[in-house]
Amino acid sequence: MASGDARSRRQARLLAAALDRPGALVLDVGCGDGTAAAVAGPILAGHRIVGVDWSHDALRRARPRMSHVVRGEVDGGGLPFADGCADAVLFSEVIEHLVDPDRAMDELRRVLRPGGHLMLSTPNLAAWYNRALLLAGRQPVFSEVSLRGVHGRPGTEVVGHLRLFTARALRSFLRSAGFEDVRVSAAPFHGVPRGLRLIDRAACAVPSAASILLAHARRR
Repeated sequence: MASGDARSRRQARLLAAALDRPGALVLDVGCGDGTAAAVAGPILAGHRIVGVDWSHDALRRARPRMSHVVRGEVDGGGLPFADGCADAVLFSEVIEHLVDPDRAMDELRRVLRPGGHLMLSTPNLAAWYNRALLLAGRQPVFSEVSLRGVHGRPGTEVVGHLRLFTARALRSFLRSAGFEDVRVSAAPFHGVPRGLRLIDRAACAVPSAASILLAHARRR
């Protein structure tokens, strides 16, 4: 799932404010076709962004948008980078697709320098509309019960989500994975119906009820 340009801009602004020196190495792990990096690029001008994805097709589509792309994965063969080489990692809308998120966090922590920044985004299981859907006996948005079709929730697209977090769970998970100074903010979701988008943007003031969780943490 891609949560849209608003998430990419908010995440990039948070990272730009956190980076304390020019020329930082930023790994965009799970960069996909590079669309998010193209949005973030101007905000992170002066820093080197390297796109990483396991899919050769995604990297082919990302190359026109990113000056540096390499193949790698957070499980299996791992990321093709030395220990502690990166100043920051962007990990956007990836963790919800993983069978083993613990191993992924181990690998991201490995390539980050001590004190390096992790910027992670993921859909919020406890988004304001999901709370209403559960009260009505409906399946929450972002959740899946089948890889063949959508059942019991709004939407028509199967997106392959395996893990969903609340803000509380995400904070706890990142701390247990070796990160500190965990801060969770929020972003809206472009898939919210037009008539509800003002509410969705307003919900960002309360991250625990927002559509998209943005976590900023530092490697311990």
